Amino acid sequence: MTNPKPTVFLVDDDHAVRDAMELLLDTAGFNTVSFASATEFLERYDVTQPGCLVLDIRMPGMSGMELQEALVAEAVGLPIIFLTGHGNVRMSAKAFRTGAIDFLEKPFDETVLLQRIHEALRLDRANRESAERQAQASSRLAVLTPREREVMLLLVAGNANKEIAARLDLSTRTIETHRGRIMEKTGVQSITELVELAISSGSYVPK
Repeated sequence: MTNPKPTVFLVDDDHAVRDAMELLLDTAGFNTVSFASATEFLERYDVTQPGCLVLDIRMPGMSGMELQEALVAEAVGLPIIFLTGHGNVRMSAKAFRTGAIDFLEKPFDETVLLQRIHEALRLDRANRESAERQAQASSRLAVLTPREREVMLLLVAGNANKEIAARLDLSTRTIETHRGRIMEKTGVQSITELVELAISSGSYVPK
């Protein structure tokens, strides 16, 4: 199954700006979809569609900042590049704190914008690949029983079988049995692979 082509989502209430931007992005080879309002974008956006968002910060109704806040609230990590003719330091600082890639004032340098879009698309691809790896790793660990998961976390933290047995008030033989089942269920061949799996799933953070 092929991944959908990344899309640059353009949201600006100014029709002339949207037309000019679409021409620029189409000429640069980007797949572009434009929207006249933040509300329209929210109604039509599919979170499985990779890409980035080029967003006017001041619009009637829902503003660009409010759209960013709505996406953050829904855990949508689409990279955002803000465009504005009325920027200020306070506004840009808030945008960056909530994950914006850049904050460009109109009239902007077209070369800089295209560079930022390339960066945003690379970031989105990396984030989606990371999320996919985490989902796959979590799925492999989901087959473990609560006790097996408890033993697994102690194993990946570097504890020996005897140490785990003492901590859980179990026999070393029981821990060895759990360890074997953990390896079999998760499909790993070594503790090193188990550590990598636990890290990928987000279950374990090395100290």
